[in-house]
Amino acid sequence: MRAVGYVRVSTEEQSREGVSLDTQAAKIRAYADLHDMDLVGIIEDAGISGKSIKARPGIRAVLEMVKARKVDAVIVYKLDRLARNTIECLEMAKLMDKSGCAEHSISEKLDTQSALGRFFFTLTASLAEMERGLISERTKAALAQKRANGEKTGGDCPYGYKAVNGKLVADMAEQRLISRIRELKGNGLSLRKIVAALEADGYRTRKGTKITKTQVERILKAA
Repeated sequence: MRAVGYVRVSTEEQSREGVSLDTQAAKIRAYADLHDMDLVGIIEDAGISGKSIKARPGIRAVLEMVKARKVDAVIVYKLDRLARNTIECLEMAKLMDKSGCAEHSISEKLDTQSALGRFFFTLTASLAEMERGLISERTKAALAQKRANGEKTGGDCPYGYKAVNGKLVADMAEQRLISRIRELKGNGLSLRKIVAALEADGYRTRKGTKITKTQVERILKAA
């Protein structure tokens, strides 16, 4: 049986989980030897998110081999290496089944050559996507709670505020600038004339550079 291995890892996953490309490849080689498979190669997508196969040349190359019936099996270390959403997983499963190619996932101990294997493949893909959705929901809820408590949630502070001991507090200098921009806009001035007035008043950005029309527009939208 001819088999091709597929490995993928993003930079974040590699540093967090330690499931490197080399580790995945070693597991795939051992699996192929154990099951007496002829491993024709291992294709990788390094430092690429698994959100969509469109941005992954490696998995597209694997699927081209499947379509051309150059392999009889695709081996992955874990099911989510193939795809991060159920629809793409099932589309790949359908393509491989049509081409007489089996999917083997080492971690989940899945082999889609059997009806039971295909069932558990679908179930595992759905559960994995549900888990990712739950994590996303919990993260959004936690960030919303932090914002409600006036806590900094990462990145730069909103204009007009600064972080003090993890809390967002008003930056009076920036608040004065925001008030001045509102005043000028209320007087009917265009963005160009507002920028000119701010320049004449001596206002500058956080970095000490001249304020631009884009920055003024952004401040007005956020105000």
